[in-house]
Amino acid sequence: MIDIASVSLARPLEDLADELGQSFAEYGFAVVRDHGISQDLIDRAEEKAKAFFALPEDTKRAYHIPGGGGARGYTPFGTEQAKDAEVFDLKEFWHVGRTLPEGHELAEFMAPNVWPHEIDGFEQTFEELYSAFEETGARILEAIAIHLGLERNYFAATVEDGNSVMRLLRYPPLPEDAPDGAIRAAAHGDINTITLLLGAEEAGLELLSRKGEWLPVSPPPGALAVNIGDMLERLTNGRLRSTTHRVVNPSGDAARRARYSMPFFLHFRPDFVIEPLAACVSPDEEESASAPITAHEFLMQRLREIKLA
Repeated sequence: MIDIASVSLARPLEDLADELGQSFAEYGFAVVRDHGISQDLIDRAEEKAKAFFALPEDTKRAYHIPGGGGARGYTPFGTEQAKDAEVFDLKEFWHVGRTLPEGHELAEFMAPNVWPHEIDGFEQTFEELYSAFEETGARILEAIAIHLGLERNYFAATVEDGNSVMRLLRYPPLPEDAPDGAIRAAAHGDINTITLLLGAEEAGLELLSRKGEWLPVSPPPGALAVNIGDMLERLTNGRLRSTTHRVVNPSGDAARRARYSMPFFLHFRPDFVIEPLAACVSPDEEESASAPITAHEFLMQRLREIKLA
């Protein structure tokens, strides 16, 4: 039985911060309930995502942006490959990023969004969901700051206008001609600060424990699975873990139907310098602590590793 925290964000953050932080330290994951993203919005978003993925292949591929690193628009099935994996993942996805005002100082780091004109209300729905994810993510980061003994608003400036990306994911029914060893999402760690995942209640998501065991992560319907990304692990000098995880292939009837989910990859600002927090570096760790690197440099380094840049 996995013992990751399951907390209600309706509680005062001071009351849940350590429970959340300890779960992130041990497992890199927690379940968050009462997160404030309305079920109506979630249902609308799921409907729009399914409508997009049901479009003809040629129509979807018209929104693929070669050379864009998959940062915006459509990424076809069989494109993304996890670091060190030998075969591609069995998934297709759409990315929504931040919409910046014209002339914004960070515009060079964030391409404009593209929107499928075939789906009514797509842009409005996902702009709304993006904002809702940001609000919930900010609250979770506030709890993390409390746990780490930082000013509770420490992370607000670090993620303001951050390069966060919302992914609409479709794992098709398992193809009979899938390459040997291919699974829906091969073992990987997330690059970003924290990830908020909607749609993880269907079986398949697993994390790798410190003992080397694969453990299922199964939030109740409507709850979020939240995990630490590599950027926050680096900032906390490993105090909070970016845990390897995967999405395994289902069996039985589940193998014959598609699986949908919506992760929100919350990122630091591109110009934020990730340098281990002094409070997380003991005297005997000073020489081994990671060198400072901007969030953008770190992101590009990792995207190259997974063949998206």
